[in-house]
Amino acid sequence: MLLNGHPFFVFIIEHCYIDMENAKKRKPKTQVKFKIQLNEEQKIAKSQILDNTITLLAGAAGSGKTLLACQIALDGFFTRQYNKIIITRPTVSKEEIGFLPGDLREKMDPWVQPIYQNMYTLYDKEKILKMVEDDNIEIVPVSFMRGRTFCNSLVIVDEAQNVTHEQMEMIVTRIGKGSKMIICGDDYQVDLKSKRESGFKFLYKSSYKIKDMVGITLQQNHRNPIVEDLLKIYRELEDNMSKN
Repeated sequence: MLLNGHPFFVFIIEHCYIDMENAKKRKPKTQVKFKIQLNEEQKIAKSQILDNTITLLAGAAGSGKTLLACQIALDGFFTRQYNKIIITRPTVSKEEIGFLPGDLREKMDPWVQPIYQNMYTLYDKEKILKMVEDDNIEIVPVSFMRGRTFCNSLVIVDEAQNVTHEQMEMIVTRIGKGSKMIICGDDYQVDLKSKRESGFKFLYKSSYKIKDMVGITLQQNHRNPIVEDLLKIYRELEDNMSKN
């Protein structure tokens, strides 16, 4: 487009506002009732998360990171704190997402199913599916986040140990006014070619330097007790391999 003979570019900017009318319509008459309750460790972590804008939530497999993030997201949405839930996670795979069949939501489905399953565990499945259909839950691939600003939203970044430094910088700088971000990761499940590429550990260690950002590690195992012993021997194996 030309303006007075010179190139003229039009930029679409996402504005931050609070849609109070729609927020009132979705507010429940009573306190949100989830199908399962958080344990004491998760409750303490939740209070810290609510006190900060960005949280790096670490923990081993089965520690309940994603479930806690989903509980906070649903609770915040139903109590009018946020207008939308944004879910993103890296698609570390030999097959690029663009070559998968279907629309964007269908392409991302294999990666976000674990998050959906946690939401189904917490709340009515049909209502969760309706939220997805109404775009109250939006799936945004990491590669599609550039240029976005997420306002009045709860953003969940899952499997963040597979997010590179460059991607992590891009993700955290998307957060707009009235939003909160929970970044879940486990340093022992890095699928990148080089663990040094992972941006999760760096940001976790740097969290104390930034106001309104916190790093939290969940310790309790929510799966079969044997999982703790299995993780222990595999971590010992990994440590020995890294020394050789």
